[in-house]
Amino acid sequence: MRIAMVSEHASPLAAPGEPDAGGQNVHVGELAKALAAFGHEVTVWTRRDSADSAENVRMGPGVTVRHVPFGPLGPLPKDQMVPYLPDLAEALRQAWSLDPPDVVHAHFWMSGLAALAAARPLHLPVVQTFHALGHVKRRHLGDADTSPDGRVLAERAIARGADRVLATCGDELFELARLGAPRRRVAVVPCGVDTDAFLPAGPVFERGERPRLVVLGRLVRRKGVDEAIDALRRVPNAELVIAGGPAEEDLGDDPDIGRLRARASMAGVVDRVRFLGKVARIDVPALLRSADCVVCVPWFEPFGMVPLEAMACARPVVASAVGGMNDTVVDQVTGLHVPPRRPDVLAATLRKLLSSPAMRQAFGAAGRTRVVARYRWDRVAGATAEVYDQVLTMRAQQQAQPVARVGR
Repeated sequence: MRIAMVSEHASPLAAPGEPDAGGQNVHVGELAKALAAFGHEVTVWTRRDSADSAENVRMGPGVTVRHVPFGPLGPLPKDQMVPYLPDLAEALRQAWSLDPPDVVHAHFWMSGLAALAAARPLHLPVVQTFHALGHVKRRHLGDADTSPDGRVLAERAIARGADRVLATCGDELFELARLGAPRRRVAVVPCGVDTDAFLPAGPVFERGERPRLVVLGRLVRRKGVDEAIDALRRVPNAELVIAGGPAEEDLGDDPDIGRLRARASMAGVVDRVRFLGKVARIDVPALLRSADCVVCVPWFEPFGMVPLEAMACARPVVASAVGGMNDTVVDQVTGLHVPPRRPDVLAATLRKLLSSPAMRQAFGAAGRTRVVARYRWDRVAGATAEVYDQVLTMRAQQQAQPVARVGR
């Protein structure tokens, strides 16, 4: 198949941990490469944010990243992209009218709006993955939610207008039903992990004698890094290594780093918290392998890829019992669940885990087994391609049906 992926703000070429760069960037890139490995041809359409960006970048065999000039050049927060979506939609429509893909796969709600606007006049099928839902974000953040007005209404229209919606976990399936997505058009296909890169054996980040806790990802408030710092006060002798944000030399100017450093000072743990800044993707497995425990405690999380990566490296995970982590992290088997926003419970859980090497080893081994059995990217790509096939078959059947004639 010839597959057009639309990921308006999340380029697969961007480094995770930067502003607006996280699991979606990884998901789009890895899924595209895994589909290409099956012989499909994938083009990822994303925003051109630099004059130095080439129009087409070959990401790997069968995968091209196509930069579309919509919005101003330079960094642009995703919540400010809505006014420029008509330009993206028109660019897609023009390109697809000349060289149509077999199927369009939109990632995130703004990509869904643009993809549907471009694909409908051309009668192209659209598959949608939201990665996050506006009404869930609003539920947890309230007035702190910076999403544009109309996001929830737009997501409802996309959920009803797409040929198929892919939920990444059971929790999202429930939330899509609340949004009004027809159940018959929703399929559950999880995110994946590169089990050849994320391995139990391999290089390990340097470390000392202290028990090491690792947090990896974006550093915005809702990701729960503040709570991990608060919990460290009650976990004697352990160190907390935090990876994410800007490059190490730019940490002093980053507001999230400033907030977290102040938090560490208030908790009296400055000497036990280390900020790495942005870690290159190729170095992430070594970082995770250096951990005695990987901590993932966001307030809410549509899926959460870091727990999978940690499990693939045979490291135990302590995770919030929210979203996709209810599916991926099996409590008392591959890790331990904690309620979000409860640093006291998190601290007690970490003390329990760090005090038992046998428990950590058992959780790590079980995590690796679970990831290899369920979450390899080839399995995820196969399930995704099966959905594409179903959509194309349904479209062909609809087109083959005879037009009913009205009798006299």
